[in-house]
Amino acid sequence: MYSFSQRSKNNLLFIHPDLVKVMNEAIKNSPIDFIITDGIRSTEEQRKLYNQGRTTPGKVVTNADGVNNKSNHQVKSDGYGYAVDLYPFYNGSAQLNDAKSLKVISDHIKSVAKELGVNVQWGGDWKFKDYPHFELVK
Repeated sequence: MYSFSQRSKNNLLFIHPDLVKVMNEAIKNSPIDFIITDGIRSTEEQRKLYNQGRTTPGKVVTNADGVNNKSNHQVKSDGYGYAVDLYPFYNGSAQLNDAKSLKVISDHIKSVAKELGVNVQWGGDWKFKDYPHFELVK
């Protein structure tokens, strides 16, 4: 049985209560421990991520520029973000390159969400793969 670190709890602040409920329930009996690494983002933070792989070094990680195409990590009119990023956590750290474990975790999270009647999407199911990304669909 796992539980969230303070870092994960802090990253769930200002995330929609339905998504928080799914994550809090999923961590309890997840087959693999995980950490929430990103919750809400400012427009500036989103722009910085969007520029990665375009005008700054790194690989492209998002198609949401934060202005014309807002990310679900950004606060919506109801005051909540609708997305989190997470990674498997083992050997004392977040495992950034373990897509296999993320798939196992995603299957578990989607199952928990279904049981709770909450519609959640996993970025690993999209054409533009975003394996750490989970979002609430309203």
